[in-house]
Amino acid sequence: MLYVEKVLSRADEITIQQIIGSQTLKMLRLVDDMYQYNSKLKELVREVEGKEYLLLDPNLRRVIIDLLKQDEIKHLALALDLYDSDSSIPSIYHKIKSKRFSRGSDDEREIFSFFNLTPPPIQQQEESTALTISNGQYPLFKHQRDASKKVKKLLNESPKKTLLHMPTGSGKTRTTMNIIADHLRENEPTVVVWLAASEELCEQAAEEFEKAWGYLGNRPINIHRYWGNKDLEPSDITEGLVVVGFPKITSKVKRSNGHKFIANFANKTSLIIVDEAHQAIATTYRYVLDTLFEHDDNKMLLGLSATPGRTYDDVEEDKRLADFFSKKKVILEVDGYENPVEYLVDEGYIAKVNFKELVYHGDSFQSDDFERFSEIPKDVLDRLGEDEQRNIKVIHETKKLAKNHKRIILFAPSVNSSESISFVLRTMGITSYSLTGSTNPTKRKHVIEDFKDDGEDVKVLCNYGVLTTGFDAPQTSAAIIARPTISLVLYSQMIGRAIRGEKAGGNKEAEILTVIDQGLPGFGSVAEAFVNWEDVWNEY
Repeated sequence: MLYVEKVLSRADEITIQQIIGSQTLKMLRLVDDMYQYNSKLKELVREVEGKEYLLLDPNLRRVIIDLLKQDEIKHLALALDLYDSDSSIPSIYHKIKSKRFSRGSDDEREIFSFFNLTPPPIQQQEESTALTISNGQYPLFKHQRDASKKVKKLLNESPKKTLLHMPTGSGKTRTTMNIIADHLRENEPTVVVWLAASEELCEQAAEEFEKAWGYLGNRPINIHRYWGNKDLEPSDITEGLVVVGFPKITSKVKRSNGHKFIANFANKTSLIIVDEAHQAIATTYRYVLDTLFEHDDNKMLLGLSATPGRTYDDVEEDKRLADFFSKKKVILEVDGYENPVEYLVDEGYIAKVNFKELVYHGDSFQSDDFERFSEIPKDVLDRLGEDEQRNIKVIHETKKLAKNHKRIILFAPSVNSSESISFVLRTMGITSYSLTGSTNPTKRKHVIEDFKDDGEDVKVLCNYGVLTTGFDAPQTSAAIIARPTISLVLYSQMIGRAIRGEKAGGNKEAEILTVIDQGLPGFGSVAEAFVNWEDVWNEY
């Protein structure tokens, strides 16, 4: 009988490096000298990666197959009905390595059985679809209901536009979906346009509206998607929600028939939503909004933002944004509180957050070098991610957090650093996963479900670029921001993953650790950011 452990014992150092990754191997050897020995590395791979995932992951499975002896590969080919007496041994290896083993298939069971293993269970379909079943409820908390009422009042007063300012974690999207549902029920037929700058935010809006309308809707509604490689014609739109990517529509506007396209769009639109509205006065975006909104006194414009300003220190830019929305802004106001974030914390909607900094003296950057950028360049992020000493400091701080927190999310500066940090944490006895854009879908689903469970053991979820929005794990009580950013919006989204309060299914307290690199920007707290631009807005 053949076992994965036996096959893995044949691996040389190059093969082990192929499985673990060269950067991770360097970090392991910096952490502990015992990983200089190949035998310890093989033992580590078996314990940390898990025998099942060595077969489940296509790349790792191919490594294991390459380690099989000729008589073993023949037996496996026979079991998979791939053996042909006329085939050469190299061709048999190639056939098995290039074969796709679908989850739940007979072939998957055969290859697992060959190694005396059982495939990991597949999550039942009923569990995944149960979350999308409408139960007739899409409730709002009182502070969300109050904000919704104020917005609808201002949208009916000329000029019919306003900005909804709600801090990260307070339910801005859910509040807005209720406003849209009310508008669609009261106006039949009509079109609502949702504008966002990124494809992720567009998809999030489309999915959230589909969920909300399932609870709140009174008729079938079309949801049109217009971003990325998705296309549409205004003539195809009769009513419903149209989710539009700003880059897509601004590109369309620049073409010869662009003005006609957007004008036809505008004729059918009664309500416009601008997500991350602080971007609304960018030149190309402003033209799109002006064309959609103007020439109709009954049309409404609603901006959404947790950060209703363009900058921290350019007052003129902030005034331009306030003027664009006629200085009309709905803010959460509570008697006895100067800052609504304090109310949300006291009432348990947002956790009480302890902000800490980890100052790292590695590469020295000049802040002036980043003034022309809207975000930290990828080559800088990759450089930070390759800094083993920086990664090791992050690992040590994560171990400290693990003493007081059961669920920790870590935002890494690169794919490699996410993978390496997670791997090293596992060698230290901490359950840790890494999710990136290239993570196997089956593994990603398993990881997220495992992270969300109610177990008492500590779990750390490292990621790069995939969990800033749309990820909901209420038990998360700590976040490590090891990915620097110029964007206050992105920073707010990252910390938002860990600050859900007890009344919203989260925690009483949360801890945010931000890595500060010399010369790169950083931020302080949600409450400070919330009131940064108040002097240029009217109060409602």
